[in-house]
Amino acid sequence: MLARRIEDFRCRCIERCQQLLQPGGFLGELNGKPAALVSFLPGKDISKPAAGLCAQVGAVLANIHLAGRSYQARMDNPRGPRWWKAVMPEVVPFLGRDDAALLEEEVRFQALHRFQDLPRGAIHADLFRDNVLFEKRRISGVIDFYFACTDVLLYDVAITVNDWCVDGDGALDRKRAEALLDAYRKMRPFTAVERGAWPVMLRAGALRFWVSRLYDFYLPRPGELTHAKDPGHFRSILVAHIAAGEQLPQLVP
Repeated sequence: MLARRIEDFRCRCIERCQQLLQPGGFLGELNGKPAALVSFLPGKDISKPAAGLCAQVGAVLANIHLAGRSYQARMDNPRGPRWWKAVMPEVVPFLGRDDAALLEEEVRFQALHRFQDLPRGAIHADLFRDNVLFEKRRISGVIDFYFACTDVLLYDVAITVNDWCVDGDGALDRKRAEALLDAYRKMRPFTAVERGAWPVMLRAGALRFWVSRLYDFYLPRPGELTHAKDPGHFRSILVAHIAAGEQLPQLVP
């Protein structure tokens, strides 16, 4: 199974590179290898954002989603629900009984809540604080589209909120979360289906990065560029979301 996944991924990478190398694509060739030259963006990331900066991020994310409507290329999420389910048996042996039960139950829970009617499109999928640059307290650039793909727009919002609007214990800071969501919905109003799916999407965003960090931490691959980070951070966020339930900040106050 693992060998087949690796081969499928390799084929997708080759196909994507071939698309990008076509006339008008983003990649050229340097020393016989695909390459691209990009300008250096000014600014730096902010580790402790206030509500006003979170609002800027919400507006930028909405603009990304709106701009993506005209983007015709498509790529399935490489670390979506199918990936969680596939790698879970590989990471469970490294976990204690409680964490293993939590992971298995959340994967099962998410499998029961696949919202087919949610708006989809091109998403960043990793809009964390270290991927947004600020200059003079204004956003100067967004970087690291490594995990960009086609998926549910609300899932992208949840991933962003889970990084920009959480306290040290994993619980959401309501003021920051509402600022981000308010700025987003002014650009792209949420649908009724999205409002109902919001608590589940917050949990999905936390699960995705808990599983990723578990996988990168316990099963690092030679030559992998991803730096292994503490998996416990997103476990805490997931547990906090489960405990909060319907008390989570809503898409519409």
